[in-house]
Amino acid sequence: MKLLAAALTLIALLHSAPVQAQSGPVVVELFTSQGCSSCPPADALMQKLADRDDVIALALHVDYWDYIGWKDEYGDPSYTRRQKAYAQAGGRKMIYTPQMVVNGQEDVVGAHAMELLDLIAKHKAKTPTVQVNLSRAGNTLAIRLSPQTVGLTGPLDVHLVRFTPLRRAHITRGELAGHDLDYANIVDGWTVLGQWDAQQPTEMQVSIDGPRPAVVLVQRAGHGAILASALTQ
Repeated sequence: MKLLAAALTLIALLHSAPVQAQSGPVVVELFTSQGCSSCPPADALMQKLADRDDVIALALHVDYWDYIGWKDEYGDPSYTRRQKAYAQAGGRKMIYTPQMVVNGQEDVVGAHAMELLDLIAKHKAKTPTVQVNLSRAGNTLAIRLSPQTVGLTGPLDVHLVRFTPLRRAHITRGELAGHDLDYANIVDGWTVLGQWDAQQPTEMQVSIDGPRPAVVLVQRAGHGAILASALTQ
């Protein structure tokens, strides 16, 4: 009964509404794989995070588990490279799954929900430094970036991320053979739009296709901190 009560409390926390205003949601990147037997709890946690308005949850499927017998159909070597770049920037020698990276700055084992909730709350409390405003009209996405603090410096990378909100996979080989698993917010497009010096407000436009959500991230160059984010459907 105590375990059930704790689980229900955790689910309630994951679905809770934001408690304070902020300029953009907290970005949680999950590095995961269909070939990783310890990843399903983290993948399930992503489905809860995807329902929160104060979090942008992005699932990046890596390819380094493919060798054990099942090729992750959502895997992309560029996401493995992003995970390795985070490790290098943070002085870490190892990468692993499931790993969650919060606002590009801190990582946690993907299934450790309470530690993740603490990190999300910590980053929500930070003073905003950049404001991102998005406006989508048909296949055109207009982006406006504005510095919110004096003395903000660049260069800052501006990323465009596309994702599919939910897909189900039937896995026939590897450690998860025989399982049907749901995956939330699967990243299937990532483009660096350019760099911004953060000295003055700037605007840019980009063409996007299809109905998938679009996310804009403003991140310190070299896989540093994510300073701002916005999502449009």
